[in-house]
Amino acid sequence: MVDLTRCMDRLGYRFHNVGLLRRALTHSSLAAEQHRLGEDNERLEYLGDAVLEHLVSRYIYDAHPEMREGAMTRLRSALVCEGALSAAARRLGLGEDLLLSRGEEQCGGRDKDSILSDAFEAVLAAVYLDGGLDEARVLAEKYVFCAESGGDKTSSKDSKTAFQEMVHADHKGRSIRYELVNESGPDHKKAFTMRVLVDDVEWGVGQGPSKQAAGQAAAQMAMERYTQTCD
Repeated sequence: MVDLTRCMDRLGYRFHNVGLLRRALTHSSLAAEQHRLGEDNERLEYLGDAVLEHLVSRYIYDAHPEMREGAMTRLRSALVCEGALSAAARRLGLGEDLLLSRGEEQCGGRDKDSILSDAFEAVLAAVYLDGGLDEARVLAEKYVFCAESGGDKTSSKDSKTAFQEMVHADHKGRSIRYELVNESGPDHKKAFTMRVLVDDVEWGVGQGPSKQAAGQAAAQMAMERYTQTCD
């Protein structure tokens, strides 16, 4: 069973109706496997998509008074694309909380961009239904709006590529490498911790169900730190 308390700790939000969070984490493959059709996160994902579009649109409108409509649309698309939302889900550690069928589990469903991005939207919708728009905005601010730190040119790329381009734009000769910090859990549910170093200085640490996912999460953290340092 998924530890929903641990999930809520990472979210920074306590659900009144914990069933909403459980539904948000339930993939359609598990609902079908257990003959519980309609008890998956697809309806919540639909609602979350609309809520997120509203929140991101308002954020861009307020944050960029100089921006024209076309640029606003492009930036919104970059912030809510599958790659950006799956990265947000990885940073939240949603992959380890997903409720999947055995088949989807064996096929690496916990690290699929499509499943992770849908789960993030579903969780956002669950927070919205349970706590209102302000609580949903807090979640979006922490995990979606921050992706703009790399600009709309990098947010649609994977975090490792975006971070490499960011560092080399300032200092082309700098070395970037990723190290495995920890590996735990049984074979069917591994958890990895990776860190990213620039010239042997640690810039970010991330966790995920695979080394690749953990490395992406570490790169995302490093991008935020690097942007703040260089501003």
